[in-house]
Amino acid sequence: MAKILLLEDDAQLCQWVANGLGEKGHTVDTFFSGAHALTSATQETYDLLILDRMVPDVDGLKLLKTLRTMGDKTAVLLLTALSGADERVEGFEAGCDDYMVKPFAFIELLARVGMLLGRASQKTSGTAARLAVGELTIDLVSRECFRQGQKIRLTSTEFKLLEYLMRHPKRLVTRTMLLDKVWGLNFDPTTSVVETHISRLRSKIDNPFEHKMIETLRGDGYIFDA
Repeated sequence: MAKILLLEDDAQLCQWVANGLGEKGHTVDTFFSGAHALTSATQETYDLLILDRMVPDVDGLKLLKTLRTMGDKTAVLLLTALSGADERVEGFEAGCDDYMVKPFAFIELLARVGMLLGRASQKTSGTAARLAVGELTIDLVSRECFRQGQKIRLTSTEFKLLEYLMRHPKRLVTRTMLLDKVWGLNFDPTTSVVETHISRLRSKIDNPFEHKMIETLRGDGYIFDA
């Protein structure tokens, strides 16, 4: 079953939807704040995001735009009281996969969720571009990662970071290069974002295995060696 992020600031509606999806076997992480949902969406791997457009902090549309700018292709269903044609167009132009207007029947929501998850499954099962270095393989379409046949769940940023390292095996990749290519940032000597994400990535693809693929050259950068 799927892992779903639900952003909805109506507590009663949020619980109703989460319980219904949970009864169908899905795992649902609920959020009332867009800012908190955005943090989780960049740190966890979800099969589907259900986003309300009008929530505190970061609204669902802005959250969607931010994720798409980062390269996140997770299926997104916008769930909102905004029913106008302009709002619908705005949602689809931002990158949503479906748009559902409140109030709604749960059976219809369930059908739309099933359709979106089915699309994602078809993409995964089809012929996909893969990148393999040693015993590590990533699927560039489904955004999945495997080592020794074991599936490893990565966040969108971790996947982008790993993909860049795998495309430059046995070569020194500097911190500045990663800031530019993965985060689109100019060099900032004060940020520790690279070190933090390298540490998280290493804990997933290296620590459980005997051979360590990510080597740190202190003061210089990193080398990916399968």
